[in-house]
Amino acid sequence: MSRMPLQDLHKLVWTALLAALVAAGAYLVVPIGPVPVSMQGLFIALAGLVLGPWRGAACLLLYLAVGAAGLPVFAGGTSGLGVLMGPTAGYLYGFVGMAALAGLATGGTGRMISLVRGFLFGVLGLGATYLGGLSWLVFSLEMTWTKALVAGFYPFILWDLLKIVGATACYRILVRYSILR
Repeated sequence: MSRMPLQDLHKLVWTALLAALVAAGAYLVVPIGPVPVSMQGLFIALAGLVLGPWRGAACLLLYLAVGAAGLPVFAGGTSGLGVLMGPTAGYLYGFVGMAALAGLATGGTGRMISLVRGFLFGVLGLGATYLGGLSWLVFSLEMTWTKALVAGFYPFILWDLLKIVGATACYRILVRYSILR
């Protein structure tokens, strides 16, 4: 029987915890209009920062697999393969890229980074989410890019940028108090 180093076990626990937080973030919403803003972006960016690019992406793949298996972890308490093929599927797949790109800021090392570095890599990751989400909206609903931007970008971008700042601040607190080591 092989023994798993404690650091690997620690990363597995963080992976499961952050996948669960992404799922909980689908239920934590701010009702700002016809489409509420969820807190998932904060936890996705945090997953990348804490776990690094590969494990961050694996964390979001775990989240997608759990939703595909039928647990109600997607926005609105939905689940299943239908959601992964529906109009919001591009955003869900973009979450994997967001975690990976945000994770490049730290490499999963648990070392302190500047707020600017975390923000810039988080914005790169956010770009992956929006690129996937908007492209899929245009394709699946046969809408114009202008309509896709109005429906799936403009109402959310400011909130998402604030979530990136929040995720970076949370990461810095975790590092400052040696919670990640």
